[in-house]
Amino acid sequence: MAESRVKKSLLNAKVDAFFFAFTLALSFFSRKIFLDSLGADFIGLTGTLQNILGILNLAELGIGLAVSFSLYKPLQQANREQIEEIVSVFGFMYRRVGLVVLGAAVVLSIFLPLIFRETSFSSGIIYFAYYSFLISSLISYFCNYRSVLLSADQKNYLVNVYFQSGNMIKTLIQLYIAWKYANYYAWVAIEMAYGGICCWMLNRKIRQVYPWLNASVLKGAAFRSKYPDIIQKTKQVFVHKLKDFLLSQSDQILIYAFVSLSMVAYYGNYSLIISRTTSALSLAMNGMGAGVGNLIAEGNRARILQIFWELVSFRYFIAGVLVFGIYVFIQPFITLWLGSKYLLPHGILVLLVIITYISVARGVVDMFNAGYGHFADTWAAWVEGGLNLAVSIIAGYFWGLYGLLLGKLISLLVIIVFWKPFYLFNQGFHAAYWDYWQRALLFIAINLVSIFLSISLISFPDVQTILYSGFPGWFAVAGGGTLVFIAIQASLMYLLTDSFRSLSSRFLKLKLFSQT
Repeated sequence: MAESRVKKSLLNAKVDAFFFAFTLALSFFSRKIFLDSLGADFIGLTGTLQNILGILNLAELGIGLAVSFSLYKPLQQANREQIEEIVSVFGFMYRRVGLVVLGAAVVLSIFLPLIFRETSFSSGIIYFAYYSFLISSLISYFCNYRSVLLSADQKNYLVNVYFQSGNMIKTLIQLYIAWKYANYYAWVAIEMAYGGICCWMLNRKIRQVYPWLNASVLKGAAFRSKYPDIIQKTKQVFVHKLKDFLLSQSDQILIYAFVSLSMVAYYGNYSLIISRTTSALSLAMNGMGAGVGNLIAEGNRARILQIFWELVSFRYFIAGVLVFGIYVFIQPFITLWLGSKYLLPHGILVLLVIITYISVARGVVDMFNAGYGHFADTWAAWVEGGLNLAVSIIAGYFWGLYGLLLGKLISLLVIIVFWKPFYLFNQGFHAAYWDYWQRALLFIAINLVSIFLSISLISFPDVQTILYSGFPGWFAVAGGGTLVFIAIQASLMYLLTDSFRSLSSRFLKLKLFSQT
């Protein structure tokens, strides 16, 4: 626990970057094989089943984040007794959630024939896939609760090592089975086995890292009344996570309901690319979340604001790079990867780019709100989730996928773009809300100017011919175009924003989140 925040944050980032490079390439290659060998309908079926189980997992939402928040101070004080008690309480709560999910899943399984009455798949494969995914999900509730300590202690890289390594091995085995046998049952069975093996390996590692940790579910039942704040925070975070589910995990279910099962797979191709390109950033920044909580616990307001603006500048820088790459290069990539028949309309792409930009840029505000324990604005979660669901259902009925994305965008604008920064500056920083927008609007303007200039430089017909000529040409243009964009945007940010200059200096000196 004596390790510096910078060392832990950088280690998390290095591990995430390493696995990102391998899993990104593997994901695209495997998606192509799975679609060709198993079919778009089967990939759509498994995606829909996993999202249905995601609804049941709503009972879990909030516990992990609330417990992590409660662990920041004991970890800073090296209070092993209190850490053990809190982890035990987490295990008790997780066990109860697992039982609720199991019971609800069994009841829901009765209605699977009605949900998939128009599919060509037999009830056997539907039920086998459903219960296999369920078993894999339940393992975390009953066995993996101690991993919350790794996350709160900025050692989430250990979790990623086991689960990412296991996921790569699992995908390679599934690739072979899909290519050689095209067997649905074997493909699903590998998915189920993966959860159990990773669970065993992770718990073994936790015992090595924290040999003194003697947490148990029985102890958690005895200590739960000692930590009422965990229960209160859990209830508040649950509402916010419920909203997040409506904005993300419900996508495929709504697309299946208003469009088609095949469109689930088509949209899933875009979602795969976007999620993979943003996942490395999310994992790296999430690894900093515990460092932010620790920083806030120290109470140095000037230091907190300095780190906040440096991270905001980094987020907007990365957001610009990501949306530029997605907007310019995703359509040619899908054409080369899967074929032009899998392309979605340009209007859908624009909506996806805007949503992705907001989702990436919002991260630092969310991180600091969580660090302050700002979960009491449950009304905002209901407004955001309600807007998303209402607009998505109404607009989705008339305009299909366009309407579903419009519902998500409107809810993001109202709450995420406008309310959340106000909440942080008013209740956390006790600073003027306009201070946020003065800087944020400058970052947005720099992003837009950089995108416009970069697109102008690579829009020549000869460049576009190379872009569509094959993967070597695509990589050459995409790599060169992205470097041009980075150079333009970095120059503008360095010249026009003091926070980006400060961040650049901090990275060079490797002092991000260092103790003062």
